Amino acid sequence: MDFLTILGLVAGTLTTIAFLPQIIKTWKSQSAKDFSFGMLITFSLGVFLWLLYGIAKNDLPVILANLFTFALNLIIIVLKTKYK
Repeated sequence: MDFLTILGLVAGTLTTIAFLPQIIKTWKSQSAKDFSFGMLITFSLGVFLWLLYGIAKNDLPVILANLFTFALNLIIIVLKTKYK
């Protein structure tokens, strides 16, 4: 594995796990009122398009980071719907 792939994987890991504290806080407080549905949907669409881009380019760091970020964002959307 070359340096740029490792760099991409580290960057993707950091930006993806950045969502975990927010998910945990939302889950514990059972409140997602501060999230905007517009932002969540727009962000999800952007991440999904980045995922498609990564697949088209066969770029593992882009694929993994956006796959997991998309999944975590879907969790936030579910929590937003559940806890309003």
